[in-house]
Amino acid sequence: MYEGVVQDLIDELGRLPNVGPKSAQRIAFHLLAADPADVKRLAQVLLEVKEKVRFCTICGNVAEDDECRICRDPRRDQSVICVVEEPKDVVAIEKTREFRGRYHVLGGAISPIEGVGPDDLRVRELMTRLADGTVTELILATDPNLEGEATATYLARLVKPMGLRVTRLASGLPVGGDLEYADEVTLGRAFEGRRQLDV
Repeated sequence: MYEGVVQDLIDELGRLPNVGPKSAQRIAFHLLAADPADVKRLAQVLLEVKEKVRFCTICGNVAEDDECRICRDPRRDQSVICVVEEPKDVVAIEKTREFRGRYHVLGGAISPIEGVGPDDLRVRELMTRLADGTVTELILATDPNLEGEATATYLARLVKPMGLRVTRLASGLPVGGDLEYADEVTLGRAFEGRRQLDV
């Protein structure tokens, strides 16, 4: 336990996701030792982010305007929507430079244990986007864990009557991985998603 404002700083840092008490303490002491100009710049950026950044009214991605740069881009294919859990997933997919469609950010995944149901996600907004018939394919790119699978299954069943092509990102073994270290689910997925080699 530290005195006053130092402990307050550690407590506030500890409220951040994946920052435990030790990490919060390390960050706090780093900030105490840092140049005051660096700390002021960090504080200014934090305030500016809260003032300027919002969520895109179309897809739910982070944006500084009503629409994000992807939704504003007329070159993006409007007939394909890739559904992801969080804005950070959009960034990960964009880094691949493989996808040229649009996105829909759910804002999480279905998790009964954490009390998160479909009504807590941007499912209603997705259904509104699909209603006009422009979209022909829905790619479900939720995380390959229990919550992500539950969310993907729920969405697939929900949109089935619309006659859309619904696909799921392939999953399996990572490049450079060893079979002996793969868990059963990952190895099973790798077998399901195997493809023919054309040599």
